[in-house]
Amino acid sequence: MIFREIEDRDLVAKARQGNVDAYNQLVSRWEKRVYNYILKLVRHREDSLDLAQDVFLKAYQNLRKLDDDARFAPWLFRIAHNESFSLLRRNRPDSEELTEPGSPHPGRGMLPVETSLAVAAALDRLTSEQREAVVLKIYEGFKFEEMSEILGCPVSTVKSRLYTALDLLKESLAPVAEKPAG
Repeated sequence: MIFREIEDRDLVAKARQGNVDAYNQLVSRWEKRVYNYILKLVRHREDSLDLAQDVFLKAYQNLRKLDDDARFAPWLFRIAHNESFSLLRRNRPDSEELTEPGSPHPGRGMLPVETSLAVAAALDRLTSEQREAVVLKIYEGFKFEEMSEILGCPVSTVKSRLYTALDLLKESLAPVAEKPAG
């Protein structure tokens, strides 16, 4: 991981000097993760593709504003966060989806596909802030300090959102307890 950070830092420095190939390497390195992050936030494939392109364009246009070349990834994800939530705010009335109250809880012996669907449904029940905390920590592997930078809030708030979300996911994904006959 340290080697990759050094490489990112070097690529950012070269891109700032006008080396388009260096920036293209950064894009190819991060595009899949940025797209998946956005997809988990906005939950719409075409919007996610468009937003990912916008994120990399804005990052390129604002590369000179990046204070620390080694902080490229959190800075890039902050741009992705801002773009995603701008879209969600614009589409709020249309994008609110209700989850069915009788959704099945996953049980033991589930197939991987069923497990993935159950996790996706459970993530959908979280608030957007909670879901984003889970995505950044569990799926993207960011540290709390980096998450704080991306989300623009204190580390304590990040931890609170994450732990609340994990408790809700645990409750939602726990096998349904057998009720005693009565």
